[in-house]
Amino acid sequence: MTTPAYTLPAYDRARLTPGIVHIGLGNFHRAHQAVYLDDLFALGEAHDWAIIGAGVRPADAAMRDALKAQDCLSTVIELDPHGRRARRIGAMIDFLPVEPGNGALIAAMSTPEIRIVSLTVTEGGYFMDSAGRLDTGAPAIRADAANPAAPETAFGAILAALKARRAAGVLPFTVMSCDNLPGNGDVTRQVVVGLAQLFDADFAAWVEASVAFPNGMVDRITPATGERERAMAAAFGLDDPVPVTCEPFRQWVLEDHFPAGRPALEKVGVIFTDHVHAYEAMKIRILNGGHAIIAYPGGLMDIGLVHEAMEETLISAFLDKVEREEIIPIVPPVPDTDLGAYHSVIRERFANPEVADTVRRLCLDGSNRQPKFIVPSIRDNRAAGRLPRGLILESALWCRYCAGTSDSGAVIEPNDPNWDALTARAVKAKEHPAVWLAMSEVYGELGQDAEVVAAFAVALDALWARGARAVITDYLAG
Repeated sequence: MTTPAYTLPAYDRARLTPGIVHIGLGNFHRAHQAVYLDDLFALGEAHDWAIIGAGVRPADAAMRDALKAQDCLSTVIELDPHGRRARRIGAMIDFLPVEPGNGALIAAMSTPEIRIVSLTVTEGGYFMDSAGRLDTGAPAIRADAANPAAPETAFGAILAALKARRAAGVLPFTVMSCDNLPGNGDVTRQVVVGLAQLFDADFAAWVEASVAFPNGMVDRITPATGERERAMAAAFGLDDPVPVTCEPFRQWVLEDHFPAGRPALEKVGVIFTDHVHAYEAMKIRILNGGHAIIAYPGGLMDIGLVHEAMEETLISAFLDKVEREEIIPIVPPVPDTDLGAYHSVIRERFANPEVADTVRRLCLDGSNRQPKFIVPSIRDNRAAGRLPRGLILESALWCRYCAGTSDSGAVIEPNDPNWDALTARAVKAKEHPAVWLAMSEVYGELGQDAEVVAAFAVALDALWARGARAVITDYLAG
């Protein structure tokens, strides 16, 4: 049998020089930002914008070891239903040592050739409290404030490097979050400036006035790597312990705010616009909200994979009804975009069997995701005088899921950083549903909305009495 071909970088990697330090070399970065840069380098452009990888967690050292052993090349396999495609991405040319105090990272970011520091540290990695401010009580933040010269966090390391550049008269780099959270640039600014205020108010004011934090919207589904993904790489003749698989679709929308310069990413499909928030709202409400809408029914019905959930007629119809009646009507217009067509693309992406994304992954970290992806749509419907029964049912499904058993009685293993507290609350909510909506860090003022509370109670009572399948059937009929 012939081994399928894979592509190699279409440029001389020896001629690349660094322009970006990226912190957080997970699957998403390697299938997204790194791929866009690889495409740009292949055009003969921007060879002074190569990536230096970095991490601040001890676990990042294993990724460094794996990537350094293969000359910092990443295997990216696109999971097209019509045929998989593999390529080796060469946009990263080094990976810094992962060490306490982050000395190597600070030194690299202090050099003039680094003009962008980018981040994928996960949605929950920004040390924000329930009010959307820096959590100054977080142990790592307290440690960085007490010892800013040897920080634990990415944000502390960024500040140490900015201070060194300021002292040397070097223009500050742009800080570019590539994480999937609303206003990611604004959030990053709050965290970086807020941390600086804890130990040097004058320096904090300089950072706020001098450093750019562009907002961006990023999108590509990248499942976790396991034996299946390593076997895919092997089928292409690649012995790679950390291959990345991803759907064919990708999108990146950015504010064009890069005082120290940037690569010409518009040449490879990145959208630069002043309307990032419109794209972001579309993606967060329709795609990320859609993930939640299919995830919790799938979890309660013991469905393992996302495309299998989409094959379940009830779940697919539930997604369509909630999206079309309660989400799309309250999403602000997006330049040159048909929201109905965008929803159709989302359905196709969710239904892609090659991705083999898991329902459990979509259910993960609901306490952090629900207030970003679902609650704003409930709130906007209420402001428009509507009671969004489908979104309220989704919230009841999340509550029922967090009780820790599916409708069949199968145990749902912990799937949230706050799982124990959520489970205790979900069990109590079985008898007193309003207890769930009293989580102000998730629901804010909605917990005092009598109509929302009443509709939630009806939905949750029905889920416990009759199960997700029957309750969703009734919702679709009514």
